[in-house]
Amino acid sequence: MDLTWVEISEPALVHNLKMFRKLVGKEVVLAPAVKANAYGHGLTECARIFEENGADYLCVNALFEAKILRKAGIRIPLLIIGYTPLSDLTDLPVNTELVVYNLETVKKLGKIGKKVGIHLKIETGNHRQGIELSDLPDFIRQVQQHPHLILKGVSTHFANLEDRINHEYALYQLKEFNKAVHLLEKSGHAPHYRHCANTAATILLPEAYFNFVRTGIGNYGLWPSDKTEQAAKRAGIDITLKPALTWKTVVAQVKEVKQGALIGYGCTYEMPHSGRIAIIPVGYYDGFVRLLSNRGAVLIRGKKAPVIGRVCMNMIMVDITDIPGVKLEDEVVLLGCQGKEHITAEEIAEQSQTINYEVTTRINERIPRIYM
Repeated sequence: MDLTWVEISEPALVHNLKMFRKLVGKEVVLAPAVKANAYGHGLTECARIFEENGADYLCVNALFEAKILRKAGIRIPLLIIGYTPLSDLTDLPVNTELVVYNLETVKKLGKIGKKVGIHLKIETGNHRQGIELSDLPDFIRQVQQHPHLILKGVSTHFANLEDRINHEYALYQLKEFNKAVHLLEKSGHAPHYRHCANTAATILLPEAYFNFVRTGIGNYGLWPSDKTEQAAKRAGIDITLKPALTWKTVVAQVKEVKQGALIGYGCTYEMPHSGRIAIIPVGYYDGFVRLLSNRGAVLIRGKKAPVIGRVCMNMIMVDITDIPGVKLEDEVVLLGCQGKEHITAEEIAEQSQTINYEVTTRINERIPRIYM
């Protein structure tokens, strides 16, 4: 028996993917991101579900993810959007393309001499990966020296679209991106694919679709931010995202404690009353972070049980005084719904001073994912 497991709703994943397909239409390439273990939802199974339900490409961050997907039998094109070390460029799986922004990568691919599809990444204001506009003409010339490098796409990434109701900066970035596209057109080597739309842009900015979108967290039923959701509602955009992930465990012990009992490491919680607590076999090793100490909650028998004391490496303690009938190995929901109650990724993110992306992504990969 697994002490903790994650349940993934396949119908929710399919709903979200088809909703994005409806938004962008049949002519736009739909490329869900499955990097970081599919945002915690399971790399290979999510890839399979997306491939079987109409995804055209899949975006991964690293070469190892591409290798896993090819070994698992995924056949649609893969786009590696993170950095691939120069020494690993000889090891690209079949039908795997690269986002490129370093001349060193171009030169190394040139020496290798194998046919490979590349997508240029343009710096438009995020100041992460990217080719400066002033450097683009020389970059294009370097690419042109190697006829086996197939210039498949040009891309960029928005810096703050999720964080603003006002999208002025995103529109500035879009303008800079269009300048890059114009330079490529003038060179006579304009790539076929143009892409910059993440989940937020796919929902809010149709002008950013071009002919290729890279949807991310929305594939898994989560909003990029509350501001994105607010902006969508203000614009009258009819969209429903269905969260796909539920994280569960069981009660490992039920015990009576007296008023004044000190709970856990550091004795940071003193019981204000006599009552009952439950020991839950999940901790920060599993991804239930220590910042949830004395502030998080779990669901048991359809009610919220507050976390008391510090989150340990492999266990937590919760107060079940007001939840009658709790017994050994009762189901516990750490994230998701139970009865009429729910704990959302956004709620956990607020309590642990982070974002919903991190909440699901940090769930330990060793924990089994069960697809419902």
